[in-house]
Amino acid sequence: MMPLPTKVDTWRVPALLLLSAVLVLPLHAQPTLTNDLGMTFVRIEPGSMRVGRVDINCPEPPDTRDVPPEEKWTTEDFEQCEQQAERASRPGFMVTIDEPYYIGKHEVTQQQWTAVMDSNPSHFQGDRVKGTADRHPVDNVSWDEARAFVERLSEIDTTATYRLPTEFEWEYAARAGRDSVLSWSETQKRAWILDTNKGTTHPVGQKKSNRWGLHDVLGNVWEWTQDYYNGKLYPDPTPPDTGRVHVLKGGSFISDLAHATYFFHGGGPGNGYDVGFRVVREGD
Repeated sequence: MMPLPTKVDTWRVPALLLLSAVLVLPLHAQPTLTNDLGMTFVRIEPGSMRVGRVDINCPEPPDTRDVPPEEKWTTEDFEQCEQQAERASRPGFMVTIDEPYYIGKHEVTQQQWTAVMDSNPSHFQGDRVKGTADRHPVDNVSWDEARAFVERLSEIDTTATYRLPTEFEWEYAARAGRDSVLSWSETQKRAWILDTNKGTTHPVGQKKSNRWGLHDVLGNVWEWTQDYYNGKLYPDPTPPDTGRVHVLKGGSFISDLAHATYFFHGGGPGNGYDVGFRVVREGD
């Protein structure tokens, strides 16, 4: 992959510095609809957000009376820090979602995948999970397989068209108006990640939802998006038309806190077995 390592989680991005601002957003509970397969979708209203903003600040000069001379910062040290912080900071760019859309309340489950595709590629099933795996997210899914699922689902349900979300649709819905990363305590309430899981995926919907009613947008499994990956730490205002891999969002049950953020921009397939997706539904 280019320039991604073979494992998505080997990246170390200063996620706590990825800050953004939502300018327009829904302020009430979002309506939902459910299709004949039992897949529930949440309506996301149009709005705007700032993507890719990075603010880096140098520490305030401390009282250095008790610091050994060789460890004291000089005026030049602070000036150099400020220069480097200015170079590393990014203003980001505005993204506007012009039309409402419906996105899966949950990640696609193994039961839903099997009903559509008549197979189950998931690693975490059988004796690898406790109880039935039906409500666990489907995992071990390539981007092409995820695309095949939405195409087949669109053939089965002739009342709607299904597709993968764009990266910006995914992030806008996942953030649900947030302009900063979650605290560690709040992340524990919302996400199955490295420090909260027991070595497998988990049934969808067990953790606290975001304010618009979406579950597991962080953790459990990485989620495919429609867009090609641009090979950079941050997305571009316009996604590339071609590429070797596609964008993954949200982190998984083996992700650390740096990757389990709404803002992390990575490319897949990564580990594979911890990759799934959620679906966008077009048509009321």
